Amino acid sequence: MSVKTSQPFTKKQVRDSFNKAASTYDGFAVLQKEVCERLLERLDYIKIQPQRVLDLGAGTGQGTRSLAQRYPQADIIALDLADKMLLKNKTNFLSQQNISLKQKARQFFKAKQACQYVCADAEFLPFADASIDIIFSSLTIQWCTDLAALFYEIRRVLKPGGLLMFTSLGRQTLYELRASWAAVSDKVHVNQFMDMHAVGDVMSQVRLENPVMDNDTIVLNYQSVKQLLLELKAVGAHNQNQGRETALTGKKRLQAMYDAYEQYRNEQGLPLTYEVLYGHAWNPQTPMQLSQSDGTSISLAQLKSTLR
Repeated sequence: MSVKTSQPFTKKQVRDSFNKAASTYDGFAVLQKEVCERLLERLDYIKIQPQRVLDLGAGTGQGTRSLAQRYPQADIIALDLADKMLLKNKTNFLSQQNISLKQKARQFFKAKQACQYVCADAEFLPFADASIDIIFSSLTIQWCTDLAALFYEIRRVLKPGGLLMFTSLGRQTLYELRASWAAVSDKVHVNQFMDMHAVGDVMSQVRLENPVMDNDTIVLNYQSVKQLLLELKAVGAHNQNQGRETALTGKKRLQAMYDAYEQYRNEQGLPLTYEVLYGHAWNPQTPMQLSQSDGTSISLAQLKSTLR
């Protein structure tokens, strides 16, 4: 049982891209900040007092800081594949908006500790079984290559009754840019993203309880395609596909893509669409047993061996 995503990139490519973007990310991550805030608002409806909270794919720390404020008595863990993003996360945690360290300590460190930082792969979580109460993840799972392995690990480390809440990107994301490139080139120029129902199906296969998926559309507008491309690069979200153009794109082809994009221009400028996926599920209170097609049951350990 292994569900590969459609993105043929490597983890090294993802890590390198976000490490390069660590210094510019916060200045351009308009969409990422908005989506993270929307996901945090959904926690308002969750009545739970966690002991350990994992920010999965924590990046530069918007979610990390908010989770620390929301759950001052909990241990907060920030995990990311990119070490430079984690370093930026730690810096942001300790020095926000000219607040002194003492003031910040009073604001954030009501808990027994501030935050733990872990550089690791979400598909191979370095935590004990049943050790996390809440896993919060905003715009991370689209960079994972095997959703079954990811959700298995989430089930493994969540405590019985533990909560998963996440956002990701759906298939309609960047469709204007994808179509404009397709008009001038047969190479892969834009990342592909998964269908919302496919993500929900994997959660069900791994037997996360009461999985719920919904989506929303956010459109950003730009004055030029060049501005749009620079912003994608600044947040580490530019094309990572192995089938991408490897040679430098010629000026004529690039201009042709710019011209193709002009068909989408409106009064606000050139739109760029993001289909934002929201998901949540609970870890069952009872130990997991998955049914094979012949009706027999397999254990967690057996499932794990099939995913590796």
